[in-house]
Amino acid sequence: MASRGSSMACSLQLAVLMFAAVALGFGVRAGAAELCSEYYDQTCPDVHRVVRRVLKKAHEADVRIYASLTRLHFHDCFVQGCDGSILLDNSSSIVSEKFATPNNNSARGYPVVDAVKAALEEACPGVVSCADILAIAAKISVELSGGPRWRVPLGRRDGTTANITAANNLPSPFDNLTTLQQKFGAVGLDDTDLVALSGAHTFGRVQCQFVTARLYNFSGTNRPDPTLDRGYRAFLSLRCPRGGNASALNDLDPTTPDTFDNNYYTNVEARRGTLQSDQELLSTPGAPTAPIVGRFAGSQKEFFKSFTRSMINMGNIQVLTGSQGEIRNNCRVVNGS
Repeated sequence: MASRGSSMACSLQLAVLMFAAVALGFGVRAGAAELCSEYYDQTCPDVHRVVRRVLKKAHEADVRIYASLTRLHFHDCFVQGCDGSILLDNSSSIVSEKFATPNNNSARGYPVVDAVKAALEEACPGVVSCADILAIAAKISVELSGGPRWRVPLGRRDGTTANITAANNLPSPFDNLTTLQQKFGAVGLDDTDLVALSGAHTFGRVQCQFVTARLYNFSGTNRPDPTLDRGYRAFLSLRCPRGGNASALNDLDPTTPDTFDNNYYTNVEARRGTLQSDQELLSTPGAPTAPIVGRFAGSQKEFFKSFTRSMINMGNIQVLTGSQGEIRNNCRVVNGS
């Protein structure tokens, strides 16, 4: 539970937020409105420093970890809200989301989350939720990769259930634009959020199994995806030959694979979006997302500004606050199980 000082700071921030929202004619979702960046100022003032230290050490052994942790936050929030449900292991009462098709042998970084949790339990026992750890880890991962800085709203509590059915319906690299819009819209995110959050594909890796259909059998045609640049297709075909290793890794951004920048959008403009879902944002006829891709390709500042706003929007999805949920002692299991 937050201390009285943290609660007062959050209450003041909430009052300012609600006043501004009313003045501008906007609504404020109840759960999201209870989050604030000062939530741990009194109860765990070193939370960001602790998380940063663990992440930097993990990055020494695994250059992919920053992108992987950012993806974990995304996959958590899109399934029954940002409640840490993706971290739960199988148990007598839990069917883990880790084994859903989009996550199985793909989502990664769980041991690093465990290390962050252990460090925070030593620094401030029973205070920081696993859901907030994912949000903070994503923020710091982006910053350490050269991306924007932002004040992440905090105060989420951890859920006590998982939902493998919803996890199996996460946005997919094979989705067309209409399906992507529907999935983002279902959690209250719009086209700008879709394009901005897709920009997280500016770092990290992807397995060949998510690319080969575009190279050899796009939409069951036995032909390559016509929106894929011929030279880039030839390059990917060497990395992912027909019948080759489905788990082999490729850079999502072939230009600056470990740097968080706007090159993802310039790649898409050059028809070098690695995933079908990337290229759909621009190449779908009449796509309302195409001008947004162009805007972000032309201005990294615009992309960074929209990305931070969209990360905050995503981090507000169906959050548990107050007396809802719990603060897990171990991110992998519900307390008392």
